[in-house]
Amino acid sequence: MSEVRRLALFEAIDDGFCIIKFIDGPHGPLSDYVHIEANSGYERHTGIAGIVGKRLREIEPDHAEVWLEIYRKVLFEGQPVRFEQEFVAVGRHIEVSARRAGPVELHQVSVLFRDVTARKQTESALRENVERVQLALAAGAIIGTWVWDLPTDRFSVDEGFASAFGFDPARSRSGLSLTEVVETVHPDDRPGLIAAINEAVARGGAYAHQYRTRRLDGRYYWLEANGRVDIDADGVATRFPGVLIDIEGRRAVEAERDRATSALRGLNESLEQRVEQRTAALLKAEEALRQAQKMEAVGQLTGGLAHDFNNILAGIGGSLELMKIRLAQGRIADIERHLNGAQSAVKRAAALTQRLLAFSRRQTLDPKPSNLNRIVAGMHDLIGRSVGPAIAVETVAAGGLWSTFVDVGQLENALLNLCINARDAMPDGGKLTIETANRWMDERAAAQRGLPPGQFVSLCVSDTGTGMSPDVVARAFDPFFTTKPTGQGTGLGLSMVYGFAGQSEGTVRIYSEVGKGAMICIYLPRHVGDDIEEDAVLSDYPSPGAAGRKTILVVDDEPLVRMVAVEVLQDLGYFVVEAEDAPSALKVLALHAEIDLLVTDVGLPNGMNGRQLADAVRQLRPEVPVLFVTGYAENAVLNHGHLERGMQVLTKPFAADALARRVKELTGGDS
Repeated sequence: MSEVRRLALFEAIDDGFCIIKFIDGPHGPLSDYVHIEANSGYERHTGIAGIVGKRLREIEPDHAEVWLEIYRKVLFEGQPVRFEQEFVAVGRHIEVSARRAGPVELHQVSVLFRDVTARKQTESALRENVERVQLALAAGAIIGTWVWDLPTDRFSVDEGFASAFGFDPARSRSGLSLTEVVETVHPDDRPGLIAAINEAVARGGAYAHQYRTRRLDGRYYWLEANGRVDIDADGVATRFPGVLIDIEGRRAVEAERDRATSALRGLNESLEQRVEQRTAALLKAEEALRQAQKMEAVGQLTGGLAHDFNNILAGIGGSLELMKIRLAQGRIADIERHLNGAQSAVKRAAALTQRLLAFSRRQTLDPKPSNLNRIVAGMHDLIGRSVGPAIAVETVAAGGLWSTFVDVGQLENALLNLCINARDAMPDGGKLTIETANRWMDERAAAQRGLPPGQFVSLCVSDTGTGMSPDVVARAFDPFFTTKPTGQGTGLGLSMVYGFAGQSEGTVRIYSEVGKGAMICIYLPRHVGDDIEEDAVLSDYPSPGAAGRKTILVVDDEPLVRMVAVEVLQDLGYFVVEAEDAPSALKVLALHAEIDLLVTDVGLPNGMNGRQLADAVRQLRPEVPVLFVTGYAENAVLNHGHLERGMQVLTKPFAADALARRVKELTGGDS
């Protein structure tokens, strides 16, 4: 036989075919074999490509000894073998036939592979069906059988089938047509049954469908028909055998399950409604509680405010009354003492107002880029004198501290308040530590402090004093709340610190345990931008006088305040014109174009505030300086402290010398 013809026959074999040759290996003589020939069917049936030239231990290292034992026996005993093997890697079942090729000295074995996966699957399916039928029979679930001869349209059914379909026992149970069989099927189920039968007949193979039939008692019962359509070689359906399974009980269970599910769904909806109602009631109760707490806080605030202001007003009113009496008596020498008392009370009232505004985040701030290390260092001596010699003061300044945008004066006031509170918590002396640090706040750390994530600078004051209980910590920032004896504290110190920190876009937190001291930290956002400017040191000097004549426009809707400002400036030698609101001021400006300074309240009536007035004036006179005077923190109006060049802020109530100093700064020192 020619080589060409041999190869043609070799490839014509549909089954996989190969010849292996035993060789010596690292495990001893004939401990391995190599594939010396293989046809294309080998790859089709095994899924292994390019097998020629590959050794067993190369392609099957884990199971090599099993294959060697099988084929070695074929080689030496000369007896063919046939077995089935599952190739898990390629998901196939292979029937393997092997016989010796030539004399034993050639060490060769021929192997034939045939893919029997389809047959194995069919056998498995049949076994499963047999098991199911056996289980159904054992359980009494199969109630009838049928065989339908499709070419003649004739059914042969057993007694159980006839009973399930409600046929008269006397009626023949053979020779029934499909039309006769489906007569007792429920009208709602009949179209679906016919469609399922037609579909099974058209394709052949397995069939299953559920429907209701009317029995002799007149009631409909659920059953399931299972069968298989046989197809001949020409693709024509010839035979359709099957069984009936009683599923009435199962359908009843399913119906009960559906009813239970529906009832549960209704219960859930009802429960959700009750939960919503309960939640609404709880929210209403919580809102009522919050309102009660709010009213309690307002009552505490107004009570403390009334107490302090009544004391202040009593001092002012008493001093003024005594001044009136002394003037009537001609006792002029006593007037200055009562006048100083009234001025002192006014300063106390101003300080109280500032603390309230700080707590409510409404104080007027003048923030600047600042370095906390420099501020703390500048206050070290003042803090040491304030807390006394029994308390050691230590500062821990962080290197490379970031700058922050803050009102330096208010920060100094807040720091002094914290240090005095720490002093009061250490009546027997102790240690006070002031520490600065850079803080990176991730989402978790920021959320714990009520801040947005980002970079912050912290200023912490800690003490070794008595500490605070959780209840005290929870109320420490409430206005007029104090644990000190009556007359030894207003309860506004920490409130002011809290409000100032919040108004500066930061926060303040207390960390304390009873008997272990306390630490209070102010967190302020990092400022990236302008360089820090050194504050000019202002020396105490007498109220500046006026050497020449400069014109000042004073605008305030409060007549008494406007009168005081006008008279103070006139006494200093300035030429002063006045207006009660912005429209009047613009009319005055039209008559006095030589205005050298605008002094205006921020909160003005009649549709234009002080900042809008300043912008309108600067449209006409771009270089005119502006001094804003305010008793309330219109920070949004004043652009949160970002004022233009030549603009300053003065807070009410103000001393005459403070007004004079600001006016002199803004007018260049000459009147």
